[in-house]
Amino acid sequence: MLRSKLFVPIAAVVAVLAVAGALILAGVLPPLTAEGRQQWRLTNALDDLAETSPAFAVAVLDKANDREFSYHGSDGFDTASAVKVAVLACVLLHAQDDDRTLTDEERTRADRMIKASDNEATTALFASVGGAAGLTACDERLGMEETTVDDEWGLTTTTADDQARLLGTLVNDQSELTVERRQYLFDLMSAVNADQVWGVPSAARDGEQAPVKNGWDTRADDGDRWVVNTLGRLVSADRTTNVSVVVLSHGNTSKEDGIALVEKIVAATRTHLEY
Repeated sequence: MLRSKLFVPIAAVVAVLAVAGALILAGVLPPLTAEGRQQWRLTNALDDLAETSPAFAVAVLDKANDREFSYHGSDGFDTASAVKVAVLACVLLHAQDDDRTLTDEERTRADRMIKASDNEATTALFASVGGAAGLTACDERLGMEETTVDDEWGLTTTTADDQARLLGTLVNDQSELTVERRQYLFDLMSAVNADQVWGVPSAARDGEQAPVKNGWDTRADDGDRWVVNTLGRLVSADRTTNVSVVVLSHGNTSKEDGIALVEKIVAATRTHLEY
């Protein structure tokens, strides 16, 4: 009799597991794996933040642990000056195709474009690679799928996922760009002017490198609200941390509010993904 009281029908077990599985898929219960639980917690934290914040999207590529995270990663946003990373990558591709180093003029302009976010230098380099058509061709070679280049380069639209693909290509040994050219780009991103060291670098720990390129601008068609974007890397000396982070946002009431938002999001990725 005791055995019969403890017996649980297989059908009931299957039903319970099915319900639990459905709740996990719906996001009500946390996933079973440690990585899944980390992503679940981050998604919940971002959902809470999104209730009181302008629109934003996030993509994280953790090269050291071979994992990815995306939140509204395919939503479209203007790049503003964040497009300058792709512009320089394209300049480097063209020079590599021609089996040459950058000219002194190209180096000077690249330096100004990345370190100081100089728009005149960007316009000159953008034109040198063939404008919108030329940059689009480079983007495709670099694995980007969701970026539409505008003749006015700052109005280029992109997604967090696509910018993460670009950063992923730039840290991949299979990239079309040689390691020396990729390192040159990251060296410039590691030396941006002091007033532009915000966004991804805000989450850097002692001894970590934090190359970054940010983008910011107002949009008349959005009530002069601010686009504020940050894309960069967090890299420890031993490479146990080697993470690319992209946060795109628009509708911010001020540049300062936008910076505070993207930095809060970057910090949340570090807290919940535990990298």
